[in-house]
Amino acid sequence: MKIVTLNEDNKKEVQDNILKRSPAVFAEQEATVRAIIDAVKTRGDEAVFEYTKKFDRADISKDNFLVTEEEIQEAYQEVAPELLQVVRKALVNIRSFHEKQKRNSWITTTDKGTILGQKITPMQRVGVYVPGGKAAYPSSVLMNIVPAKVAGVDEIIMTTPCNAEGRVNPVVLVAAHEAGADRIFKAGGAQAIAALAFGTESIPKVDKIVGPGNIFVALAKKAVYGNVSIDSVAGPSEILVLADETANPRYVAADLLSQAEHDEMASAVLITTSADLAEKVSKEVDGFVQVLSRKEIIQKSLDRFGRILVARSRQEAIDAANLFAPEHLEIVMRDAFEVMTKIRNAGAIFIGEYSSEPLGDYFAGPNHILPTSGTARFFSPLGVDDFIKKSSIIHYSREALKEIHKDIEQFARCEHLTAHANSIAVRFENDED
Repeated sequence: MKIVTLNEDNKKEVQDNILKRSPAVFAEQEATVRAIIDAVKTRGDEAVFEYTKKFDRADISKDNFLVTEEEIQEAYQEVAPELLQVVRKALVNIRSFHEKQKRNSWITTTDKGTILGQKITPMQRVGVYVPGGKAAYPSSVLMNIVPAKVAGVDEIIMTTPCNAEGRVNPVVLVAAHEAGADRIFKAGGAQAIAALAFGTESIPKVDKIVGPGNIFVALAKKAVYGNVSIDSVAGPSEILVLADETANPRYVAADLLSQAEHDEMASAVLITTSADLAEKVSKEVDGFVQVLSRKEIIQKSLDRFGRILVARSRQEAIDAANLFAPEHLEIVMRDAFEVMTKIRNAGAIFIGEYSSEPLGDYFAGPNHILPTSGTARFFSPLGVDDFIKKSSIIHYSREALKEIHKDIEQFARCEHLTAHANSIAVRFENDED
């Protein structure tokens, strides 16, 4: 990996690298995505089937579009019992974590006759997109479905690509069934997002679409936002490791590569206060790359978006981490918990050398659907809040309103909204003041 001394120039370079991976800058693909969305919006199932044939080489029709109970049972027969047990253990951890995020409706009253509150209502129907392509992601199935179930969503519609024979990855199907998906359709790409957003003869329109995907999926979610809600427009995966001389270079190298293997656009950055550690990590990375199965993808990712930055001080390293606002942040430093308190911008924070990023991907419980491309400055991980709506509750008695009606009328008149003022005043026009 390329090693450089942290300065303003390479801070800007890394930040630019992070931002140029954002789906917001891929304008040339937007026309293709828009054409797909328009076709699905106009022709429904027929367009979805055509694009599935074109992109996935699968013959899908109304007869085999919906995954059947028999297909799910067949999938169970193909998944090793040991793996099924791991899925179930992870499911317990993920559900337990998200149960703690649940909100309750609340009401406050006063003796003057006012009632104020907030009503929590789960969304009625949610669409979950699960990517296929280069790898299967049963972990994403759990991370998307579980918080929706905990929130109380009535119906969860899942879409995921199938192979050329029309079969969905068996582990993905098993994970979806275990997590509680209500219906699963064999559709991927922008055409699946469009079907969820606008509805087709087979797929019902949903209230919100969640889940990661490639650039076409991300741009499709961006395009349909407003017709439905979305979780975010997610970019490629990224990891930033903050480390000092106490870190194990072999562990750090392994963690950087755990994200670089996702795809060629993934970003892996180490910021360290130790030049010696930087050299050791670089050598360990070179050794690992030679033996890992996705070494071509890893090498392209490291060449384009991988960096080792040597900082002059711990504070300089922390400031750079907050500037980059990484999706995954590992802290492997002396007094790591103290460092954590100074982090303002990160999707998920992993503390200590035994808290490797894949722990969060698969098993610990917190959600691994995280803000990318610097959006951790203002976005949060997917959670129960993403699947609820909050309605304000307001009730005033006549006596309570009478006490403050002139204040409201004055406020309305200062904004030249006389109808607003009249709406209040009319209720007291016959009173003697």
